[in-house]
Amino acid sequence: MNYLEILRIALRSISANKLRSALTVLGILIGVSAVIVVIAVGNGSAVAIQQNINKLGTNTITVFSGGFGGGGGAFTRNRNSNQKGLTIADAKAIADPNLAPHVKAVAPILNNNNVSCSYNGVTTTPQQFSGTWPTYFEARNAKVESGAYFTDSDVTNSSRVAIVGETVTDGLFGDVSPIGKQINCGGTVLTVIGQFATKGSNGFQDGDSVVVIPLTTMQQTSAGYRNLQQIVVQAKSVDTQGSTMAEIQSVMDGRHNITNPAKRDYQLLNQADLVQSSQTSSNTLTVLLASIAIISLLVGGIGITNIMLVSVTERTREIGIRKALGTPKSKIMAQFILEATVLSLIGGIAGVILGIFGSNFTIASVEPVIVPASILLAFFFSVLVGLIFGSYPANKAASLRPIEALRHE
Repeated sequence: MNYLEILRIALRSISANKLRSALTVLGILIGVSAVIVVIAVGNGSAVAIQQNINKLGTNTITVFSGGFGGGGGAFTRNRNSNQKGLTIADAKAIADPNLAPHVKAVAPILNNNNVSCSYNGVTTTPQQFSGTWPTYFEARNAKVESGAYFTDSDVTNSSRVAIVGETVTDGLFGDVSPIGKQINCGGTVLTVIGQFATKGSNGFQDGDSVVVIPLTTMQQTSAGYRNLQQIVVQAKSVDTQGSTMAEIQSVMDGRHNITNPAKRDYQLLNQADLVQSSQTSSNTLTVLLASIAIISLLVGGIGITNIMLVSVTERTREIGIRKALGTPKSKIMAQFILEATVLSLIGGIAGVILGIFGSNFTIASVEPVIVPASILLAFFFSVLVGLIFGSYPANKAASLRPIEALRHE
C-alpha cells in the first residue's frame, strides 16, 4: 500500500463522517482566524497610536504634574507631599528665551474632562475639554480645518470662544457647519469659531472628541482653581530636544526648589518616550490576546484527538484485518496521522481565509493591519496541532494486536 492509497483511504474516512469532521475543522478554523484577527487588531492599534503621536509633532516635550519614578516612559507616581503642581508662572519661565534659549513655543494646558456640551437640546461629553494659549496649535500640530484659531487677544479678553473636533461637531450639529454656533459647556456659553482637522481614533482615545478654549476663559469656570495638568513645550528642532529638556529641568528645579532629581514633582516626556511606552503596552496586549487565541487552537487540537480516538474505536476490526493481512504498523500510523493532518489543514486554510476577511472590518474603532507572519504562524501551528494531537490515536491504532482487534465488535 503506497502513501497515495493511504491518502485516499483517509479522505474517504473523513467524508464518511461529514458532521463530525466539520465540527472538528470548526475548532481549528476558529483558532487560526482568531490568531490572525487578534494580531491584526493589535498591530492596527499600535500603528494608529504611533500615527496620532506623530501628529502631535516630532519635537514636542510635555511637562506633567507629579513626579514619576523609573524614567523612560515608566509611569510610577512618586508620593511627594511637597508637590507644588504646575502653574502659569512655570510656563512663562520656560518660555523665557534667556532661561531656555532652545524653546520655540510653550502652551500651558488646563483640563476639565467632566464637562458636557449641549446645543438645541443635544448633549455630548468631549473626551478632552482644555484651556490653553494660541501656541498650543503649533506645539500640538493641531490644525484648524474650517473657521479660525483664537488669538492672544482672545486670551487677554477671556473671550468665550471655542474650537471643536469633528466628533463634537457630528454629535451636536450633524452635517451642519458649527462655525458661529453657540454651545453651552458646563454652564458657559461659547461661540464656535473653528473646527480641527480630523485626527482619528486609536481605539482607546478619540482625537476628534475635543473642545479647546482660551486658558483665561477656562479659569473662569469651575476648573479655574486647579493647577495646570500639562505644559507642552516645542523645541526649535528635533536635534535640540536634549538641550531643551535640560533647560526645562533647570528652570523647573529652580522654581520648585528641587535639589534632588529623584524628588522632582514633575515629569518630562518626549515623543520617543510616548512611542516606546505605547508600543510596549500595545505589544503586551497583543501577546496576551494572541495567547488566548492560541489556547482556542489547542482546544481544537484536543477535539482532533477525541475524534480520532472515536474513529480508532469504530474501526478496530478494520485495523485488525489490515494487520492480519500484513499491513505494517508504520502505514496504519500514517493513515490516522494523515487524517488528523488533513482535518487541521482544512481548518487552517479556512481559518486563514476567514481571518483575512475579518481583518477588513473596523473592530473596536481600530483598523486592523494584517501581519503576514501571523498568517504563516497560525497556519503552521494548525498543521503542527494535527500532527501532534493525531499522533496518540494513530499510535494506539497501530499498537492494537490483530487477534484482539478481530474479536472486537
